[in-house]
Amino acid sequence: MAMDVRWRVFGDGGPKVVLLHGGLQSSANFTKLAHALAGDFTVYVPDRRGRGQSGPAAPGHGLRAEIDDLAAILDETGARNVFGLSSGAVIALRAALELPIERLALYEPPLKHGGHDPVAWLGRYEAELSRGRKGAAFTTVVKGTGGARFLPRTVLLPLAGLAVRNPEIAALVPTMRLDAAVVEDAAGPLSAYARVTAETLLLGGDRSPAYLKSVLNGLEPVLPKATRVTLSGVGHLAADNSGKPALVAAELRKFFG
Repeated sequence: MAMDVRWRVFGDGGPKVVLLHGGLQSSANFTKLAHALAGDFTVYVPDRRGRGQSGPAAPGHGLRAEIDDLAAILDETGARNVFGLSSGAVIALRAALELPIERLALYEPPLKHGGHDPVAWLGRYEAELSRGRKGAAFTTVVKGTGGARFLPRTVLLPLAGLAVRNPEIAALVPTMRLDAAVVEDAAGPLSAYARVTAETLLLGGDRSPAYLKSVLNGLEPVLPKATRVTLSGVGHLAADNSGKPALVAAELRKFFG
């Protein structure tokens, strides 16, 4: 069951923090962020199911199973501080309605809000995957989630074809259906989050897609104990090794400290 989930540990002192990755990621994508925090915190970075060292996702895996997995991690580690990026932020936010999370940091959860469907790409992606076109499916995800939105698909396709030659990236492409399930399961009015009691930090980048900013705009007045910080010069993946994780770490250090 839940202990099919494996995690990496960084640091061995100070408050305990769990970092939940998003789509097309595993715990490996947060190594720079975790190292940046490890001097002040004990940092737990799980591989969500189907990724990295964790066991496979069961059929029908969605938000409920993700919350149960997080509950098991909190139970095992005693951590009460959680940071989530993207779909990881959706899980963390929903989990905060029922789990003993005291401080919650969310980086741009792609919730359905204001008429925008954050998983409109799903049908095309599934069709491409079913035909074995992993590079095309990867491109559809990147475009559909707002990454590389200024690059035409024709430019992205050959780059994606190269990317999926990397076995680690290739293994992550089919897991995006798990992230889509999380977003689908979380659909509903943002007013539901008025019951979140945790101190909450809403993080975003000034270069992120407009719809992600609009979700944060919607959450900010609803969450009872929310603080909002917009990071300059970064987009949705600032916390990733490929982004500027030191910027994110600086905010998390202040918030969780």
